[in-house]
This record gives sequence, structure tokens and C-alpha cells, in this order.
Amino acid sequence: MAFRKIFSRARAIFFLAPFAAFLALTIAPASAQPLSLIRDTEIERVLKGYEDPILKVAGLDSAAVKIYIVNDPSINAFVAEGQNIFINTGLILELKTPNQVIGVMAHETGHMAGGHLIRDTSAISKASIPMLIGMAVGIAAMALGGGDAGMAAIMMGQQAAQAQFLAFSRVQEATADQMGQRFLRATHQSGAGMLEVFQKFADEEAMSAAFKQPFVSDHPASRERIDLLQQLVDASPYKDVKDSPESVHEFHMIQAKLAGYLSDPDAVLTRFPVSDQSQEARYARVMAYFRKPDLDKALVEANSLVKEEPKNPYFWEVLGQIYVEMSQPQKGIGPYQKSVDLLPDAPLLRVSLAAAELATEKPALAKPALENLTISLQQENDNSFAWYESAQAYSLLGNTAMADLSTAERYYSAGAMPIAAQFAKRAETQLTKGSPDWERANDILIAVPQAVKAQQQ
Repeated sequence: MAFRKIFSRARAIFFLAPFAAFLALTIAPASAQPLSLIRDTEIERVLKGYEDPILKVAGLDSAAVKIYIVNDPSINAFVAEGQNIFINTGLILELKTPNQVIGVMAHETGHMAGGHLIRDTSAISKASIPMLIGMAVGIAAMALGGGDAGMAAIMMGQQAAQAQFLAFSRVQEATADQMGQRFLRATHQSGAGMLEVFQKFADEEAMSAAFKQPFVSDHPASRERIDLLQQLVDASPYKDVKDSPESVHEFHMIQAKLAGYLSDPDAVLTRFPVSDQSQEARYARVMAYFRKPDLDKALVEANSLVKEEPKNPYFWEVLGQIYVEMSQPQKGIGPYQKSVDLLPDAPLLRVSLAAAELATEKPALAKPALENLTISLQQENDNSFAWYESAQAYSLLGNTAMADLSTAERYYSAGAMPIAAQFAKRAETQLTKGSPDWERANDILIAVPQAVKAQQQ
């Protein structure tokens, strides 16, 4: 596993520093500020485990739905740009139970299943009409010397547009509540978690905007809405179903992992003192020591976790990362290989193993590294760092044509189209014309102009 930061959407890619589980990206969805995303196999798989049963009963394809972890301390979740669910780290850290997180995800799945993202576009267009009319009337009035009257007309238009869209949004939220509760019943889960989250924030609607969480602004929790949710929860035969001890422990582990990595290390060590020998506390301390950095202490905590639970791939992953950070990549290969053996279908683990192999700078390890990267890229073809490591592997093997093609893929996946075209052209001139690799280089050259046009739009 590796902590790296990749700026996509035409931003340069650079290696910051290795870290066991995290791969942070900055992306810029349409009409939004860039998001800082965290990649972590363990957390992603826990969230996917929550979501997949809900998607099944919702009639949605699990393979088509992507879950992203947003590095943001505010309590929020949302769906955007197709079937993509974004979960803030603040939501994971601040909620108390798996059922609460599952309730939020069921609600967001309701938005996807209800086609609300598609309808939002139409609603925004319709809501713009009164605003445009108000602007036209206001500008005309100001042109005739009625400045105050003109501004009043513009403000009224904006207020009418906002009221119209918010009314539409409230209907969508109520529908998503009902659909989410139906999905929870169908999966034999309690709807109480969703209710608890909305109850937690219902009072915030009466507070000033400065104190509102984004989730409250996006998901207004009126008393009427809470009452309806209460009725839905009470009507479910599964309202009293509790999270299993195993799921609670799993949830606490990812909370400890996130807290250890994202919070101030000294604050983490105060919250999880050495006297606390629980797994959660040791997991949090591994991350805190890693960030200080105090790698010797991190190594002690990681080894204690591996010894206690030798079949946990994420503990081996952490151990491998610590050795890499200690400039001992050769020692990191074994733990990383163990994590891959235990979880062979996890592409991020294979990328981390390959990175450790290549960090030794031994040509003999370039081939196994390339094999791991190839398997990883078959699952995640847009992983820019995996393409970067592939280029390094091919360079060690003396294959400059494939190193250039991998670099072209790297920049293409990151959205840096002109640079992608430059390396694709270099690869094309070296590869055998008509070969699959030559065809891929040619595909990139053909796709770049259209991709640049789309970026400009």
C-alpha cells in the first residue's frame, strides 16, 4: 500500500511518499470544486460490503457503482456524475455504528435508483426560468432609471428560482428516504440508523448557516420528514436488528485507521495511549507513529497486530509499508506478498507490492513487478500510479517503447492529454506497426483531440 497524491484532470502526477494503505487523488467533477480522495483497500471493501446488498435489491449493477472516500472532515455523503457515491471521512469518523453509515448509503442509493441525478438537470433548467425573467425585467427597469425596482426584480427572480428547486429537492429527499427504507427492509436490516442520522441533524436547520453540516444543507431534516421516517422504521419487522459484534469491530478498526492517519499524531497518541492494547488502539498508533515519523515504534505495533491476526492482509500491508518507508524495500516485499496472497483480487495491494519490488532497483524483480502491475491494471485501467510503476519496470528491463507507452497511459488516465500524445507518438514509432501495443498507442493519439475538446467544454 502506498500514500501518493495524484492530481488528475490535466494536473501533473508526482510521488510524495510511500504509505501503507492510502492513495490520495484530487479530482475536479463537473461544476464542482476539486475533491481530495483517499484510496484504501480495507475501507473501500468495508463500504462496498455495506452497499452491495442494497444495490442488489435496488436493481442496480454493483460493478457499475463506484464508491469514493472524500478526505473531508464534514459529515456528508452524496451521489454525482452517474452512479458514483462519495463518502466523506467525517461521516465515517463521526457516526457511531455501521447501521448509521448503511442507512446513509441506502438513502443515497435511493437517489440513484430514482434517477434523481438525471432529473436534477431538468429541474435546475426549469428553476432558471423565473430567475432569467426576473433578471430581464430588472435590467430593463434599471435601464429606465429604476435602479431599486430593477434590483428588487432580480432578487425576486432568484428567490423564486431557489424556492422552486428546493421544493423539487425536498420531494426527491423524501422519495430517497422511502426507497432507502425499502432497501433496508429487503436486506433484513434496521432503518433506525438512517433515522438516527437525520434526528442528529434535525435541530441544525434552526441554526445559522455557519454551523450547519453540508449533509444538513443537502438533506434538510424537517420535523415532518423525521416523523415520516419514524413511521417507516416502526413498520419494519427488522427495526430492532442490531449490528453484529464482528461488523462493529470492523467499523471501529477503519475508524481507528482513519483517525490515526488523518488526525494530529500527538492527539491520536493521547486518545489511544500505550496502556490501551486493543486492536483498534494499536491500529491507530501504527498510523500515528508512521506519520510522526517514529518508524521503530510503528514497527513494534504492526508486528503485534500481525502476530495476533496473521491472516489479516491489511496488517501485512502496513508492515510492508513501514519497511519501505525505512528504506528497506527488500524487507517490505515479503509482507506485501503475504497481503497479496491473502487478498489476490485487490489491485492496490499488487501495486504496492510492485512498487516495493521496483524500489530495490534490481532488474531481476522488474518482471514479477510487471506481472503484478498487469493484473492490477486489468482491474483498474485508470490507475495513474500503476502506469507510472509499469514505465519504471519496462525501463529496468530496457524496453523503452513500452516504457513510453506506459507513460502515455499514465498521463492519459490523469487527463494530461498533450503529454499523453507526446509519449504515445514516441511509443508508436518504436513499436511494430499493427501490433496490439502499437494499436493502443494509436488509439491514444486518436482519442486525445476529442478528450482535449471535452476538457475545454
